[in-house]
Amino acid sequence: MIRFKSIKAGLMRGSVLAAAIAVTAVTAEARDLRGWNIHVEDYPVSHGMEEFMKEVSEKTGGELTGKVYHSGVLGSQPDAIEQTRLGVIDFGVFSLGPMGQVVPEANVVSLPFIFKSIPQMYELMDGEAGAALSKGLEAKGLVALGFYDAGARSFYTSVKAINEPADVGGMKIRVMNNDLFVGMVDSLGGNATPMAFAEVYQAIKTGVVDGAENNPPSYESTNHFEVAQYYSLTQHLIIPECLCMSKKTFDSLTPEQQAIVKEAGRNSTELQRKLWQEREAASMAKVAEGGVTVNEIADKAAFQEAMAPVYDQFLSQNPELSELVEIFKNAN
Repeated sequence: MIRFKSIKAGLMRGSVLAAAIAVTAVTAEARDLRGWNIHVEDYPVSHGMEEFMKEVSEKTGGELTGKVYHSGVLGSQPDAIEQTRLGVIDFGVFSLGPMGQVVPEANVVSLPFIFKSIPQMYELMDGEAGAALSKGLEAKGLVALGFYDAGARSFYTSVKAINEPADVGGMKIRVMNNDLFVGMVDSLGGNATPMAFAEVYQAIKTGVVDGAENNPPSYESTNHFEVAQYYSLTQHLIIPECLCMSKKTFDSLTPEQQAIVKEAGRNSTELQRKLWQEREAASMAKVAEGGVTVNEIADKAAFQEAMAPVYDQFLSQNPELSELVEIFKNAN
């Protein structure tokens, strides 16, 4: 009897030990991911990222958990892009504008009027064009999980509405510090004026510049509409943002986890785009209530034709990107 109890106790101790080892193995496999975001917490991009991390955590049974760090607390965008490439940051949402410094293919979507509309941008970025750009990202250590909507940038001025390229002639327009955007305004006959975004309100108010360009939420939330009451929907720049994961992080996941991450990326992209459209509609309603004159430009052909010098210079400097540019330009 004593010997039987001893064997039974040994088996029980073995079972407890095996269970402890199993728990330890599961814990060892668990990953805590870090996500970078430049936007404030209550923003369409931010909500999309939170949903992405929530879905990944739920569908991996807690094997992959993580936190999204909002408002750029993990560093500036250029630094965060580099940290994500190195695997120090696991994922983030980055504008494809500054991404062009690292991934040449990303510069293509910074070309003026490369997209004809937001719906067309969705279609292209979810298809062949987006796949080609994703290859460029992956070659630089970033896995594209989805392309978020960052809206369309249009001109707003304090002088008059812009209906055709000639209307820009002689006007001083603030632009981001990028040769492509300077060339864009110059090709329309305007005077491009790069300056810090924080200086734009006062610059328009005092007449240092006649206007600027941005998407509706930015135009509205900064109160630029108070000093520039003509908003002309040229939609000259439609620059998506990329939900990207570090390739080092992605490659360290199991095939099952990779599939979950990709699916969660697609789902969060759909959510973010929906939330962005809602936010944009609310911004447009607010500026209209503020007395802004908003004018649609149904036919942008004249604006697009005026960009020929910008494209010629870009392609002369980046001939290897000509095929990708043609994919975008020839799309319906």
